[in-house]
Amino acid sequence: MKSRVIKFCLFAFSFGLLVHDAKAQRRPRNSTSRDNGNNASTGAPTQQNNNTSAPTNFSAYGKLPVEVDSSGAGSTTGSGKSMRPDNAFGFKDSILNERTPLPYEFLRLDDALYAETVWRELDLREKMNQTFNFKGQEDNGDQNFISILLKAVQDGKVTAFDDERFTTPLALPEVAKRASGGTNDTIPVYDLQDASKIKSLRVVKKNFNPDDIKKFRIKEQWIFDREISRMVCRIIGIAPLKTEYVEGTRKELGSSVMFWVYYPDLRPTLARYEVYNAKNMGAQRMTWEELFESRMFSSYVTKSTLDNPGNKTIRQMIKDPILALLEGDNIKDRIFNYEQDLWSY
Repeated sequence: MKSRVIKFCLFAFSFGLLVHDAKAQRRPRNSTSRDNGNNASTGAPTQQNNNTSAPTNFSAYGKLPVEVDSSGAGSTTGSGKSMRPDNAFGFKDSILNERTPLPYEFLRLDDALYAETVWRELDLREKMNQTFNFKGQEDNGDQNFISILLKAVQDGKVTAFDDERFTTPLALPEVAKRASGGTNDTIPVYDLQDASKIKSLRVVKKNFNPDDIKKFRIKEQWIFDREISRMVCRIIGIAPLKTEYVEGTRKELGSSVMFWVYYPDLRPTLARYEVYNAKNMGAQRMTWEELFESRMFSSYVTKSTLDNPGNKTIRQMIKDPILALLEGDNIKDRIFNYEQDLWSY
């Protein structure tokens, strides 16, 4: 009887050791994954980004491995060059590449009888400005105006500046960050065996969306040259305005300046891009440089240096949006009437 009791105790003790070892083998994997944030399969720490905007429903899945994908950050997609003539005229590269803007007429400071600096905004949703949103591909790339502008900056043909006085140049990574918004997207990675199971989260850089650019700001100067007896307009700089949205929605909060580009530096690039013409896509199309010099766009005045000792925008002085637009029209009329009043009929 005593030997049976001893055998039973030894069996119970051995079984307890086996159960304890089995639990000990399972516990380190779970505790390491939860306590230290390591990957359960590799033992390496998972990468996490504080800037990720993970959807709230991902919190129900607990601590999942996070993968960071650094490819595709805020740059415009290029287009391949056509291996055959894409039209009946043949290749037009030689014609486009040889186009140069006409040099400006020299203006003497002593001949400037009148000068006024004006800031304008172009709303691309207006009918006259629809050509700025043309989503077409040609041999020289995307024909959307913001894509042309970004490509010129990325290729080093023009320099992006942080301010409208062109004092602080921006590096290319900073331009790409401002274009994409500087945030990341978190997307789920589903299991190949079970499509309803999320095995990890992947952090990808948010791509630049050209549709977020709905306005452009232009800084220009109107000068009356008494030597030629007429008003001259010279564009100083162009800045794209990026639309800001409420996080997770498409509700607009406003717009902010991405960067400024010195327009005289941009003119040679604009002379090599043709403007979309809805009525005639013939060989003799207008270039972007000709469009700006011919003033073939719709805009409204947001600021002027005349009668503005506080250096404020119109909206800062006039809160009502309708009255602010009317004040911008008054500034346009004032510039026009100054030239007309100098003549006698």
